[in-house]
Amino acid sequence: MTFDLDQLEAIMLAGVRMVAFLVVAPPFSYRAFPIRVKAMLGLGLAIAVGPRVAPGYDALGTGEFVVALVLEIVVGAVLGFLVLLVFAAVQSAGSLIDLFGGFTLAQAFDPQSMVNGAQFTRLFQMTALALLFASGGYQLIIGGLTRSFDAFPLGLGMDLTNPVELMTNAVTQMFLATLQIAGPLCVVLFLADVGLGLLSRVAPALNAYAMGFPLKILMTVMLAGGVFLALPSVVSKLSGDAADLLLGVG
Repeated sequence: MTFDLDQLEAIMLAGVRMVAFLVVAPPFSYRAFPIRVKAMLGLGLAIAVGPRVAPGYDALGTGEFVVALVLEIVVGAVLGFLVLLVFAAVQSAGSLIDLFGGFTLAQAFDPQSMVNGAQFTRLFQMTALALLFASGGYQLIIGGLTRSFDAFPLGLGMDLTNPVELMTNAVTQMFLATLQIAGPLCVVLFLADVGLGLLSRVAPALNAYAMGFPLKILMTVMLAGGVFLALPSVVSKLSGDAADLLLGVG
């Protein structure tokens, strides 16, 4: 049996980039997926992109190969972090609703998603995860990742100028998307706080602040349904933004 060592080495380097991306980027970063499954998926994707990356690749020496491995880990992690920033908007929207709705008193740590938040934070994160698989958004993300080999050939690393600029823009867009998702509900809850404050000044004997906790919880649960109705379109838009971000890094 004969092996093309150049092609085998190219597939190995591509697999390292794929696995580094899958460990960081949602929805694959969810810890319910075993690391062995991520490694197998990364290897399968690397074999799939082999015809794209193998032509023209020359085998490297031992030292150069180790440096190329480190560079591929960095490239995959940076690309995954860019996707993570895009989808952090949904989780941040849940955190904002928890803050204004008074749910932050019941925070808990989710070891599967590595998220420390209250009910709506974890609920929005799990909903976005389910919608990514149900809508096929993960396929757009994987498609953008496979095209990253055209922008960043194997073993050559990446110029961090453009990714850093994209990270800055992604953080700005994350805060903007957070306000667009949770802003209307937060405004209603803030006005409820203002109304309760005025009521406590007019009639102190009513103890408006004691009434405020169950009232705000009821309003949050009732009005959160409108936010959930918008989540499918939001996740679909974020999936497209993540794919465009991966394609535009180079």
